Amino acid sequence: MRTDEPILRIEDLAVYFKTIDGDAKVLDGVDISIHKGEVVALVGETGCGKSVTGKTILGSLPIPPAKIVRGRCFFKGKDLLSLDKDERREIISNNISYVPQDPMTSLNPVFTIGEQMLALIRWHGKKRAGLRAFLGRYNKRDDSWGKAIELLNKVKIPSPEMILNRYPVELSGGMRQRVLIAMSLIGNPSLLIADEPTTALDVTIQKGIIELIKEKVEEENLSVLYITHNLGVARKLSDRIYVMYAGNIVETAKTSELLDSPLHPYTQGLIKSIPKLTGEEFRGIDGRIPDYIYPPSGCRFHPRCDRAIEKCSMEKPKLLRIKDSHSVACHIYSYKEVTSVIDERSDITG
Repeated sequence: MRTDEPILRIEDLAVYFKTIDGDAKVLDGVDISIHKGEVVALVGETGCGKSVTGKTILGSLPIPPAKIVRGRCFFKGKDLLSLDKDERREIISNNISYVPQDPMTSLNPVFTIGEQMLALIRWHGKKRAGLRAFLGRYNKRDDSWGKAIELLNKVKIPSPEMILNRYPVELSGGMRQRVLIAMSLIGNPSLLIADEPTTALDVTIQKGIIELIKEKVEEENLSVLYITHNLGVARKLSDRIYVMYAGNIVETAKTSELLDSPLHPYTQGLIKSIPKLTGEEFRGIDGRIPDYIYPPSGCRFHPRCDRAIEKCSMEKPKLLRIKDSHSVACHIYSYKEVTSVIDERSDITG
């Protein structure tokens, strides 16, 4: 178990969204920690609250309709949720970067890559910019142009000067994603939040982006929250995994331990859902993510769980630490039972 203070620590975070039919209780007591230089994957089905968690950290939730009901989000010892808007923006803009899921909708199609990168380099961390300064055309001879070329070289984009003069539509999906990663490195952030950045890419390009992120983590000593529904990507990239279901963390462990010996029925179901090259039978999890306006009582997974007991529908389980780095939120385990399960080692593999 690590003893150093996490760079990011989320405690009991609950986020609701106001709707016509009532409050959608999307996050219901989320706890996550990330240490310096560590890559943590947040995995789960689409719609389980992963992106909402990332946007809460970034302060980019639409408020309203979103509202933070409770919880704390400590970054380098400061609770971001308790700070005023300007102080929070300053800390986030100077320390935290974001890589979105779809590069085509994140890059402005009417401006060249150079215009967008130079604007970000020039105004990064600044509160305001006059209209005349903002509309001024970029100069290839200034420091910003050189910085943009340097960043594109960092992400191994060939002919960076040529790329700076192109529009997003002229680049491939993988190239656009590399541009976004380059832009995320502006300001030398200490935390990178990557929200499924390889989802829209084919497998070969996806592998290149994963290797690039791993390389940047080592070179820049970055901490990373990698949001994904792909356990294969999580295995290749992350040091630890948090498994989220319907706004709750149901299991967390070191990557190899969680994928080789999953304990929670939901984690086991996710791993069983992965097609195997061996031809081994795979199957999904019956049912779907619950209605957040009327979520199930107790454990939110119990309506889909084939191992549910009476207590599951009555009481929400707490994360039970069964090893220094392995915790699970499930009523079917007690301290004694968990120890025997770990000793036996599950035969479920990723």
